[in-house]
Amino acid sequence: MLSFNEYLGQVNDAVAAIEYPLQPAGLYEPIEYTMSLGGKRVRPSLVLMACDAFGGNVADSVAPAIGLELFHNFTLLHDDVMDKADIRRGKPTVHVKWNENTAILSGDAMLTMSAQYIAKAPAAVMPAAMNLYNATAMEIYEGQQYDMEFEERTDVKEEEYLNMIRLKTSVLLGCACKMGAIVAGAEESDAALIYRFGELIGLAFQLQDDLLDVYGDEKTFGKAIGGDIMNNKKTFMLIKAIEMSSGDDHAELLQWINAVSPDKAEKIAAVTDIYTRVGVKALAEERIEQYSKEALATLEAINMSEEGKQAFRAFADYLMKRNK
Repeated sequence: MLSFNEYLGQVNDAVAAIEYPLQPAGLYEPIEYTMSLGGKRVRPSLVLMACDAFGGNVADSVAPAIGLELFHNFTLLHDDVMDKADIRRGKPTVHVKWNENTAILSGDAMLTMSAQYIAKAPAAVMPAAMNLYNATAMEIYEGQQYDMEFEERTDVKEEEYLNMIRLKTSVLLGCACKMGAIVAGAEESDAALIYRFGELIGLAFQLQDDLLDVYGDEKTFGKAIGGDIMNNKKTFMLIKAIEMSSGDDHAELLQWINAVSPDKAEKIAAVTDIYTRVGVKALAEERIEQYSKEALATLEAINMSEEGKQAFRAFADYLMKRNK
């Protein structure tokens, strides 16, 4: 087994080696730009790590891993258009650098490219890999739809939100873990358990993302802090703040949610203070810890070498201590 950073290095080399058609430049340059921005590349690295942990040939997992990274970045291109986000990984988003039509079409091309890479999995496992990919993609679209619908609601419950982030974020981490297991020829029961590990870590990951969007450092985080607050995104933080606040805090929170064209800095600072006062920050940290522990307990049930388990433990620790 290698370290996570060594798997990440292999992924970075593979991404750098992607050959993009030269024409039409307006279609492919935004894709190359997006893939050049880096990012954590957690998902493709997990594919390689899971394949190795289950005794597979890591080289066989590289193409499916890149397929998942292309797919993930396709969703970001379209999400940035829908969210009207200006910054991604510290750089202008594609719809800002080019335009919205370009972001949509280049995203569509990335989606097709991702499927082409998944299809490069070894022939014996390619149908299973493609079925997993397709099922995961549909769940992610469902999660995005729920996310958009939540924008129009003020009664979103914690359970609904957790299901939405499971679909929108967690299933792709689960997919990455299981993709590596499939390529390695792991038993279905073990592939299902490593999927569950990824899913649980994904829930912790997204809750931490919610936390960092409020309390993170903008230069380190790579995108504007407080974007969720400004967009009234129904995150765990906002949902629990509405539920837990009372009196003046509750009234002020609703006032900011309903404010038309509020001052950005003032709204972010005021809502952040409310989150801290009512205990939402501490509660989010508790939930993150809870899902992390469940993930590690799931890991123990997998028929995998101790070296492999230790690699996933180290990954979970790295992910939970991140600040971006």
